[in-house]
Amino acid sequence: MCSSVIQVDVIVPSHTKYLDLIGSIGERIVKELDGYTGDREALAYQLNLVLTEATANVIKHANDDQHKDTVRISIHLQRDQLIIKVYDHGQGFDLDKVPAPDFDHPTEGGMGLFFIRSMMDSVTYTRQTEYNVLEIIKNL
Repeated sequence: MCSSVIQVDVIVPSHTKYLDLIGSIGERIVKELDGYTGDREALAYQLNLVLTEATANVIKHANDDQHKDTVRISIHLQRDQLIIKVYDHGQGFDLDKVPAPDFDHPTEGGMGLFFIRSMMDSVTYTRQTEYNVLEIIKNL
């Protein structure tokens, strides 16, 4: 789809006021998709939501005292895939044990991973030596 490769690495302060900035980066990347024939508006919305939710989760749940000041996001756009990696230094969690939202009794919060999983093609969460990585892949 896209003839060029784009790599964007973003480190922002661990504060919710930067969520709009992170979401808008996703929207802007969609504009750079040469030859993309899908619904650009829908993809821009999805990337905004996914980046915002993933970053908000790190800010809220996943930074230890030593690394609490920043959130790192890596966005890699290649020919037919968009790969997003969100890094955290928290205790980590088991992605497979995150319960599905209770749609009969909705609560505030708890929908982010559900949205990410339903909009993207692959979502994994792995523990590395010094950090955790939420990897999100969207096939283009």
